Amino acid sequence: MIIDTMKIFLDTADVATVEKAYATGLIDGLTTNPTLMMKSGDIPDKVYYQLKHLGIKDISMEVVADTSQGMLEEASRLIGLFGECVTIKVPCTPEGLLACREMANQNIRVNVTLIFSPAQAILAAKAGASYVSPFVGRVDDNSFGGLCLIKDIANIYRQQSWFQTEILAASIRNVRDVGRAFEYGANICTIPPAVFYKMYNHILTDKGLELFDADWATVCEQATTVT
Repeated sequence: MIIDTMKIFLDTADVATVEKAYATGLIDGLTTNPTLMMKSGDIPDKVYYQLKHLGIKDISMEVVADTSQGMLEEASRLIGLFGECVTIKVPCTPEGLLACREMANQNIRVNVTLIFSPAQAILAAKAGASYVSPFVGRVDDNSFGGLCLIKDIANIYRQQSWFQTEILAASIRNVRDVGRAFEYGANICTIPPAVFYKMYNHILTDKGLELFDADWATVCEQATTVT
């Protein structure tokens, strides 16, 4: 089965920001992590409660534990509190993938994060991950091609068509990389709010609007003169 989607997730834990962006009808889900939770300045469970009640159907919630058992216990707690909107986020480590496999067997959505190589993406898919999160910007920071990583994983998943894992491009830092990530095979891009709002903008759109406004003003003026 080849999954054909083009979803935009927001990468933030700021409730007010999410509420505003979600009202556009263009946001399909949300990703969070411990750093974003720290920046929110609030208790994680309180933040998740508020996000759930905005109506968001897919929220990646990261479990922080050293063992697969610890991850599974925290996952069970989060699902018990927040239900079907929960996607459990685990790292691409041996313990993380053990937890992923167990949760996949229970039909729990899992986002395997901190993916930096095709090999890791293969292991995550074999463990039953719903999503893999390659970190485009962080790969670029280390003098490798983050977008090329997306392309490589997408090519592998296409060849192995039984994989049902979706590619969730993360660490996206600019509008150009959103388009390229989808072009190269990402199913989902999770992006900061600032990048989301910049997607609306283009200098030629602004110039076009200025021209149309000026021309319409002329039309109205001419109509008034004729009348």
